[in-house]
Amino acid sequence: MSKKNKRYSKEFKQDAVNYYYSSGKSIKAVASALNISPSGLAGWINSAKLNDGVVNHRGWRNYASYAEKEIARLKKELRDKEDVLDILKKAIGILNED
Repeated sequence: MSKKNKRYSKEFKQDAVNYYYSSGKSIKAVASALNISPSGLAGWINSAKLNDGVVNHRGWRNYASYAEKEIARLKKELRDKEDVLDILKKAIGILNED
């Protein structure tokens, strides 16, 4: 019985590489946890090293790590919340003038 070659999305590959770097585990341990081959993961890691830490440039905006992407997302979320708060404060000020 032969194994089927699985195709993984570029996002999955990037997440696997990020998980490897953030976990501190060996390639074998991470591959086992993700149910992928250690040689496949090693290839993705090497690809990421050649591409400044990013397996897939498209969709990741060239963030070097998942942490940087998450920080950017949280900063945007914070700006959005601050904008909503400013609008609510102005609305309350207008209502209190009456």
